[in-house]
Amino acid sequence: MAKSKEERKKVKESAEQKTGKKSKDVKDESFVEEKVPVRLLETYRTKIVPELMKKFGYKNPMQAPKLVKINLNCGVGSAVSDPKLIESTVKDIAAITGQQPVVVKAKKSVSNFKLREGMNIGVRVTLRNARMFEFLDRLVNVAIPRIRDFRGLSDKSFDGRGNYSMGVKEQIIFPEINVDNVTRISGMDITFVTTAKTDEESYELLKAFGLPFTK
Repeated sequence: MAKSKEERKKVKESAEQKTGKKSKDVKDESFVEEKVPVRLLETYRTKIVPELMKKFGYKNPMQAPKLVKINLNCGVGSAVSDPKLIESTVKDIAAITGQQPVVVKAKKSVSNFKLREGMNIGVRVTLRNARMFEFLDRLVNVAIPRIRDFRGLSDKSFDGRGNYSMGVKEQIIFPEINVDNVTRISGMDITFVTTAKTDEESYELLKAFGLPFTK
């Protein structure tokens, strides 16, 4: 006969008393997971905000512009003829950002490009909070220095509302990508969305984060 829940509990307790060990499904309450502080977030609060307040004359720290999110968009037009390219692109973006991206589908059918409505043609992901700052840290300190013939980021790519966009021609600049496993070189667009009201405020904010602008 099948044992009831109380009988199984008594058998388990008696077994633990004999062996002197706890069951695997009993969690150790003494273990406490500690979160690693995000380096760029601490830098923003302690250094960047006071500098922006001093330069623009803010009276309250909450008036200082802040980074809201980072959007990554990767178009895969070749997926029309080879649908497997979407899978490899999803893996690459997931490895770079640490977050599962979303596959973008075509909204209209275009006969000249052999494109039908609903076909997978791109990949996108939106980063916020800790993952956003960790990605920005790796982008500034590791990925951008690996760009070939790099001469700085253009300061003319602001949209007039405090947002900035940049393009990456090769995904292999990120150390998470293994060059030996890459079958196709693809680029991506990276957009930094801020709360800045002017391009000047956004420029100073992103420059303080470490983006190497050139005039």
